[in-house]
Amino acid sequence: MRRGRAPTLLLGGGAALLLSLFWMPTLLPAASRLLLLPRALLSMASGSPPAQPSSASGSAYVPGSVSAAFVTCPNEKVAKEIARAVVEKRLAACVNLVPQITSIYEWKGKIEEDSEVLMMIKTQSSLVPALTDFVRSVHPYEVAEVIALPVEQGNFPYLQWVRQVTESVPDSSTAPL
Repeated sequence: MRRGRAPTLLLGGGAALLLSLFWMPTLLPAASRLLLLPRALLSMASGSPPAQPSSASGSAYVPGSVSAAFVTCPNEKVAKEIARAVVEKRLAACVNLVPQITSIYEWKGKIEEDSEVLMMIKTQSSLVPALTDFVRSVHPYEVAEVIALPVEQGNFPYLQWVRQVTESVPDSSTAPL
């Protein structure tokens, strides 16, 4: 039977920032990640994140209130089914599918290598536990990978949109399957 990876992992603060800088090499070229490192370390050393821009209405983004969650799936069909369901249930505002990633991991004492699809899920941080429970309930792996990293800063209108879209989670008794 095929596996998953380690149980759900939620990271915060400096560990999440450093992990995100080095864990996703396909998303940023190496030179770009290295240029970001000094600023990240300065931010961690000062104990305060960089100032956030405010919107025209005067409300500012609360760092960490939106998260990017990552889930690996065995194929595109499974990833699309899960992605559509989490968006329909308003557990996520958006899901990006990254096809053909290669995962190398240890499972039950053996080194395994598989082609998978990576789901990048944008949601409110407060919804990560419900998102994790849902993914675990429908995912085919024995141990599904669900990890979430808080978003410290970004495009304010986009972060606002993520919160708005996921603000009212439909009642599960009336929500379509």
